[in-house]
Amino acid sequence: MRKIRSLVPAIVLCLAVVQPAAAIGPGASGSHAPVYYLSLGDSLAAGEQPVGDGVTGHPTDEGYADQLYAMARAQNPNLKLVKLGCSGFENPTLGGESTATMITGGVCPYPHGSQLAEAVAFLHAHGKFVAFVTIDIGANDFPCQDSEACVAGGLASIGRNLPRILAELREAAGPTTPIVGATIYDPMLGYWLLGSDGQALATASVPVFVTIGGFLSSIYTAAGMRVADVQGAFSTTDFTPVPELGGMPLNVARICQWTWVCAPDPFGPNNHANAAGYGVIAQAFATALEAHP
Repeated sequence: MRKIRSLVPAIVLCLAVVQPAAAIGPGASGSHAPVYYLSLGDSLAAGEQPVGDGVTGHPTDEGYADQLYAMARAQNPNLKLVKLGCSGFENPTLGGESTATMITGGVCPYPHGSQLAEAVAFLHAHGKFVAFVTIDIGANDFPCQDSEACVAGGLASIGRNLPRILAELREAAGPTTPIVGATIYDPMLGYWLLGSDGQALATASVPVFVTIGGFLSSIYTAAGMRVADVQGAFSTTDFTPVPELGGMPLNVARICQWTWVCAPDPFGPNNHANAAGYGVIAQAFATALEAHP
């Protein structure tokens, strides 16, 4: 995910962190055979967080894949995590992994040339030993979110590339391996803290991200895959005032609590989730996996 352009002041929040689910479903087994959780996507899949230099972030072991893995491994000690998500932190000028670069490569190095090719090779090699696959991708297909042309171009890019990505993953994984894709939260809600103009921008951003989330969901659903409702988990559309936070809307409070968007220099503003936010995303994936037939 790219950073929003304006600084947003820090804020201390008191909302409760969502707790992990007790069970995930896929991957639970009494077998002693090793099985794999394959995590794919952009910098969120890599667990990226800012490191304090005001410019770059770094992959961490606090990402949603790591936290989802810990939840699933509690049911299946033989589960192993394979993280192929691309943060691009070593080449920040190239931008993050998009649906296009996931196919063609160029942002992160992979022995097979691209993240998709690497994932397909892994799935072909391990086949029935893959318990489930998660993917988040698409946020970096938008060079900006401040005009209709930017949004339309990003949707067109996702529409061209994501169905191909999912089709290749499904062919390589086989018909029964659960593959779960995610919607995205709205980091532009952080603008709310910048006054009346920022509040107008934050308000206008919500229907844009709802459109993006709905488009992603429709592609995953059409491919026969479950959807992790990250957008819903972050209460993206809920402007209900929170009295103990001076009437701040719930969706703004969530984005400030669970990402680095509202953090001061040198850690923010940064669109990536923090450890608590990655836990919320992990829970959204867990819920989708539990619902998998």
